[in-house]
Amino acid sequence: MTNPSLSVRPAAECRYDVVALGEVMLRLDPGERRVRNARSFDVWEGGGEYNVARGLRRCFGLRGAIVTALANNDVGRLVEDLMLTGGLDTSWVQWRDFDGIGREVRNGLNFTERGFGVRGALGVSDRGHTAISQLRPDDVDWDALFGAGVRWLHTGGIFAALSERAADVAEAAMAAARRHGTVVSYDLNYRPSLWKGIGGVERAREVNRRLARHVDVMIGNEEDFTASLGFEVEGVSEDLTDLDTGAFRAMIERASAEYGNFRVIATTLRGVKSASVNDWGAIAWSRAEGFAEATHRAGLEILDRVGGGDSFASGLAYGLMELGSLAEAVEYGAAHGALAMTTPGDTTTATLAEVAKLAGGGSARVQR
Repeated sequence: MTNPSLSVRPAAECRYDVVALGEVMLRLDPGERRVRNARSFDVWEGGGEYNVARGLRRCFGLRGAIVTALANNDVGRLVEDLMLTGGLDTSWVQWRDFDGIGREVRNGLNFTERGFGVRGALGVSDRGHTAISQLRPDDVDWDALFGAGVRWLHTGGIFAALSERAADVAEAAMAAARRHGTVVSYDLNYRPSLWKGIGGVERAREVNRRLARHVDVMIGNEEDFTASLGFEVEGVSEDLTDLDTGAFRAMIERASAEYGNFRVIATTLRGVKSASVNDWGAIAWSRAEGFAEATHRAGLEILDRVGGGDSFASGLAYGLMELGSLAEAVEYGAAHGALAMTTPGDTTTATLAEVAKLAGGGSARVQR
């Protein structure tokens, strides 16, 4: 099926449907407790870019690979084992020798509380000097990767913030992808903690504006577009409880005018009533079809919000690759994000049938 918003290479002529470039960390989750007084943790793998490709593999059944780097020790091998469970091809993982204590290279850890009610979610990252942050543009043979046939590359602002050279790696990958006819998507994913020590908002805008020139599908939320690209969303309250879609449409029109290479722009709409209850929706635009808005889900109950935006991105990408309209794509994205936030962990446990049912207006009645 051809989507009028985006021309994507046929699956039959490609080795992969999607490749993600980014860091994959070990997430340690204290469950209902807090990081500061936990005595045990569940572990998952997770990463803003990786989660998108994993979702496309596990929920939507597409073929995917991850480009990342890990320190070659038992923690790195645990992350690899989790990625193998996620179904992605790990043959492009770069392994780095471990020096024994991590002076030179290490694996990233992410301690994450889900939050509840008035207590918001909390993430504490421990990711300095990680293997992926030291990757160089020529460490990967990008032309060999994309020359084998890749329909879609996904990367984003989390990876670009990891080091001075990370943006150069992203740019090399994105340029190679475009040379080989691969669609490039990018999630701005602004994280103040990542940019804090390397120039803050100003540096984030410098890097993301440079990389935006290589992007076909730009994704983000209201904070992302403002902090990373400098596009203000007028009329949105600071606590994000009043999300005016008209303001987002105006922002998207400004972004599309400045970046003529953007073929699709999509943003999630999240109003945070509490850590456990959010208003949730999404809006998308394409040059071919104009605006499309997903079903607005007021008062959506949240178990774990981390990864909701990534699951939106994977559902949107699936729709743009496999469905017939932008409207269907944004509905699948919003539905997938909503379902992903009902289970713990960064990554989705939803099925394509569940996403299709919710996107089509289905209810949460028991299945027997």
